[in-house]
Amino acid sequence: MAQQASVNQGHPKGLYLLFFTEMWERFSYYGMRAIFILFMTKALFMSEAESSNIYGSVTGLVYLTPLLGGYIADKFWGNRKSILVGGILMAIGQFLLFFSGSAVVDGAQSASSIALMWGGLTFLIIGNGFFKPNISTMVGQLYPVNDSRIDGAFTIFYMGINMGAFFSPLICGGLGDTGNIHDFKYGFLAAGIGMVISTISFELLKNKHLVDPEGKPLGMPKAKMSAGTWGIILGSIAIIYALMNFQTIVAWIFGADAVAAEGTLAYTVAHLDLVAYLIYTSMVVMPIVILTDKSLTKDERERIIVIFILAFFVVFFWACFEQAGASLTPICRSTG
Repeated sequence: MAQQASVNQGHPKGLYLLFFTEMWERFSYYGMRAIFILFMTKALFMSEAESSNIYGSVTGLVYLTPLLGGYIADKFWGNRKSILVGGILMAIGQFLLFFSGSAVVDGAQSASSIALMWGGLTFLIIGNGFFKPNISTMVGQLYPVNDSRIDGAFTIFYMGINMGAFFSPLICGGLGDTGNIHDFKYGFLAAGIGMVISTISFELLKNKHLVDPEGKPLGMPKAKMSAGTWGIILGSIAIIYALMNFQTIVAWIFGADAVAAEGTLAYTVAHLDLVAYLIYTSMVVMPIVILTDKSLTKDERERIIVIFILAFFVVFFWACFEQAGASLTPICRSTG
């Protein structure tokens, strides 16, 4: 009996695998975030206003795409495959940013560097949508229902997030923000390596440690994905890339001179913030779609309503928090 009690007081090894995986993923993301604004303003010669707008669009989409990733995991892929796909996409995104940093030129914007940056950001946004909502949900699945260890498990898991977020600016920032615009690529490279470590460790150890209290594997695929769903994924990638490149597309259609001339239709269209419109529309449409789902029980619907209420107030915290990677970065860099 004493031996059984001591076992129950500990945590399953799967928790520490999720801790390690999430720590390196957050290292990758926050490492990129620490130097992203500086990379755009110093190496790509963008204005602080334009860079902040891009950063805000990326951040907003990063928190929007988990709706798609969570849906696909719940209906088709399961947690494991979604995390693997998300990790691979995010690693590709970081390495595209590395190549973007490698393509910068002195004294002028590099078209190839900017194109690679858009590609990298698109992969990061989509990859995060698959990765982020699925790894957190696996923590609670490691334990029996109403197990008293679950609260402690999420505390431990969140410490992994904090550790990754703490070390990433020191390493990625130290390697990338040296005063030489050609060194930003090394910060992105470090972030990419961190994402590779996260993905490989998860893939190698998931079958051994990610099991429920009865020893059954967690997060297994649920159904074969239809061609229509694949179309949704590929369409989402294309839409996000198009939104991020909207001004470039408008300039290609109307001509760069027309876009640059204030008061013209091309200028007005090019400066529409379609990402913001997409996010605001989703804030209204998605709760309606979810709450009108007839498969929800009364208890599930009430819990979701509570989540939406809490999420509304959390918005103000994250709006301030995300200034760390946007408006506060140039200020701290210039005064430091």
